[in-house]
Amino acid sequence: MSGAFEGYWHRAMGGDHAGVAVDPGARRAMMLTEVSGRTRAVMPPAVATAIGWTDGAASIAEWRARLAAAGIALNDPDALFRWGGGDAADPRARRLGPEDAAAFAAFHAAASEQDREDAWVEWDHDAVFGAVIGGDVLCAASLYCWAGTPIADLGVLTLPAARGQGLARAVVRAAAAWAGGQGWAPQYRCQTDNAASLALARSSGFVRFGTWEVAIDD
Repeated sequence: MSGAFEGYWHRAMGGDHAGVAVDPGARRAMMLTEVSGRTRAVMPPAVATAIGWTDGAASIAEWRARLAAAGIALNDPDALFRWGGGDAADPRARRLGPEDAAAFAAFHAAASEQDREDAWVEWDHDAVFGAVIGGDVLCAASLYCWAGTPIADLGVLTLPAARGQGLARAVVRAAAAWAGGQGWAPQYRCQTDNAASLALARSSGFVRFGTWEVAIDD
């Protein structure tokens, strides 16, 4: 589904342009730097008005400076990955169903608040996968479909005692392979300085697409 993934981001960034674009379809100001080095930024008309911008007015550096001057902050950059394909070969990972709800709730409660916030793995997302061993969920990944898009955004959470066993890789691969089979475009995101998460993405079959920065949604 790399075509659907890339097509979505092409549209989201305002189509074929270089530099900064004003797009009525954009919800927030954001910037994407692809691994090729191509950098594009886009913003809705209201933001353009707030920072005194017109199409092609100046460079991306100037755009960032004007955003900052207007009090519009960008989130820390996310490394953005697309699914490179592959099968879910590890039998320890499977899709969770209603019978797993209590075990998932116990797993979620056992994780630290910071880990839960960083991973954003939730039972009510579109699909949840996990490694269930001895009746306990030790690692889980959830897929959240961005409304009106083919993107299935993936988060993963592993309890500290279960790390280092390859469970996260197994669960991420299972979730991504299933999502691809549904016609979705699996997406993996993490902070650019999170070495463990970057390594997990690559070992799970994801391919780096670029770096994404988006305005903080107040």
